[in-house]
Amino acid sequence: MPVLFRKHRWVINWPITLSAILMLLTVALMVCWIVLLAHFKFWTALTIGTIVFSLILIGLSVYLVLTIKQVRINQMQANFVDSVTHELKTPLASIRLYLETLQMRDVDAEQRNEFYSVMGRELVRLDHLINQLLEVGRLDAIGQHMASEDVSLEPLLRKIARTTCDYQRCDFHRVISFDLQPAIVHARPIILEMIFGNLLDNAVKYAAAEPLVHITMSVRTIREEEKVVIQIQDNGEGIPVDIRDKIFRIFYRAGSELKRKTKGTGLGLYIVRSLVHFMEGEVRVVDSPTQTGSLFEVELPGRSEPCES
Repeated sequence: MPVLFRKHRWVINWPITLSAILMLLTVALMVCWIVLLAHFKFWTALTIGTIVFSLILIGLSVYLVLTIKQVRINQMQANFVDSVTHELKTPLASIRLYLETLQMRDVDAEQRNEFYSVMGRELVRLDHLINQLLEVGRLDAIGQHMASEDVSLEPLLRKIARTTCDYQRCDFHRVISFDLQPAIVHARPIILEMIFGNLLDNAVKYAAAEPLVHITMSVRTIREEEKVVIQIQDNGEGIPVDIRDKIFRIFYRAGSELKRKTKGTGLGLYIVRSLVHFMEGEVRVVDSPTQTGSLFEVELPGRSEPCES
């Protein structure tokens, strides 16, 4: 499948080259046309011809821009296919290997239980990938049949963080730290779980070998409106400034899929941005005060949670 995509990318480069050549020829022809007609003082023909050549040049420029945009989309889709293929094949190959071992060899109970545990984790990994693919497919319709409600974010964030650590097989108390001002957001709980589930999954996944993730939440007045601001900080390599906007595009993953070490599909942050915008909020990558790792900031309409007396 990757071979087919590489061949398609090679074929689609021809329109770009052809467009560039045609633009150069058009400019050369237009210059000759202007010089020739100006010499013989055919002002009407000169005006009409200049307008026509200008329109042709504009059309070719638009075509070239659209073609380049399509090439970039094509490359991201190819990366996505490579990634999903790898993400599907790896756990399936692992499960098949363990099943064949169980069928062909007489293993003791302890080793058998270990095999079952590994196969269970691989199935969870597959389920996570499939759910993410389904989430993208239903972004337009998600939550339409569910009523919004006032959601207390503090317990929800703690629950999602614990679930993420269970999935990533890390120590919740060692990896995650909190500084949370109690706050309420009026939303559909499933949307909040998808937003912060993806962000926390990325934070742990892209953190250092000994991951540390810090979650803060505060209520601020922004543009005369009360907003809940959640920040998720990891201790990984960080995100270069020039791709901080690009990472929220569908399928986008920096670098080559064949050389990348961290698993992923390029869907998680696209899901996050789409759902945050659906809630009339904002999500961005901001500079970390510690100058290390990545700092994601989510801004949602909300309010402080009243203290219980």
